[in-house]
Amino acid sequence: MTFDYKTIREAGALTGKRVFVAIDLNVPLHNGKIVDDYRIARSKRTLDFLKENRARTLLVSHRTNKNESLSHVYEHLKKFYSVAFAITLEEAKSALEQARNGTFVMLENIRQFSGEEENDEVFAKKLAELADVYVNEAFSASHRAHASIVGVPRFLQHYAGFLFEEEVQNLSKAFSPAHPFLFILGGAKTETKLPILKKFLSIADTVFVGGVLANDIFKARGEPIGESRVSATAFPDSLLHNLRLRVPTDVVRSGDRIVDAGSVALDDLRALVEKAKFVLWNGPLGEYEKGFDAGTIALAHALAESDAETVIGGGDSLAIVSKLGLLERFSFASTGGGAMLQFLADGTLPGIEALF
Repeated sequence: MTFDYKTIREAGALTGKRVFVAIDLNVPLHNGKIVDDYRIARSKRTLDFLKENRARTLLVSHRTNKNESLSHVYEHLKKFYSVAFAITLEEAKSALEQARNGTFVMLENIRQFSGEEENDEVFAKKLAELADVYVNEAFSASHRAHASIVGVPRFLQHYAGFLFEEEVQNLSKAFSPAHPFLFILGGAKTETKLPILKKFLSIADTVFVGGVLANDIFKARGEPIGESRVSATAFPDSLLHNLRLRVPTDVVRSGDRIVDAGSVALDDLRALVEKAKFVLWNGPLGEYEKGFDAGTIALAHALAESDAETVIGGGDSLAIVSKLGLLERFSFASTGGGAMLQFLADGTLPGIEALF
């Protein structure tokens, strides 16, 4: 699958130009300190490119909580780049006018601005007036049809950043993968993951389901689940007996709750990993946030040791693999959670369409 958009390397001379960069700097914080700067580090190539090509760059990002500031991220970026911080659009305009070539201006959390989440055209035009060129580096936010993602590129020359390009290229491999292809889907939110599950039951050789999704299947099959966590959406009967669909053959329980995949299930999963040539993984196998992470950790190690091409995504999965120090052992790690799932389900995203 190919996409007909231009990348930042095709933007031509950027010296002195104002470049609007949609970027995902929504990194985890604890007591005001960045816990994991992985997303920032993944965009370093694009930031360095703009610095080296002497652009005046406006960084536009969000935090999930619109009341939270990006000031802590700004303090982190100051260690590596010459960057100013702007709270209002007027401050951003003034800072860009005064900025030296090769420097940056970071705008405060874009979701604090009225019109961003609604993709208000008037607001999008105001944002576009701040720049000469638009770059989308925020693949992980590109499932949102917000002004900074789909509105601004309507009014400016627009390009994909390097990380954005890598995400699309690597995730697209799942549409025509090497076989055997193993798809591992965990976590919760059946309503969100059903579209991708349905699609990949016709592409993958095996779809192994864990986490709350597996509980939903057990419940639909009439198997005892006690007080186990389940999704609000019932698992469809039409998929229950698909021969490509696998769930844990045994589970770990805490009281009357299923909390993880069992040892036999993990042996089964290791065997599938050993045979696979391409593996796509999204979501933990158990309630890892409550300490039931043995299954997910075992899976991470099995994939890290595999000869298959391995692609991982989803915030929870990435957090675990990063904590284990195994990220470099995977062929590709996507920064997208919801964006990854929507791209795999639909084959495109609003942010991709906006670059055509």
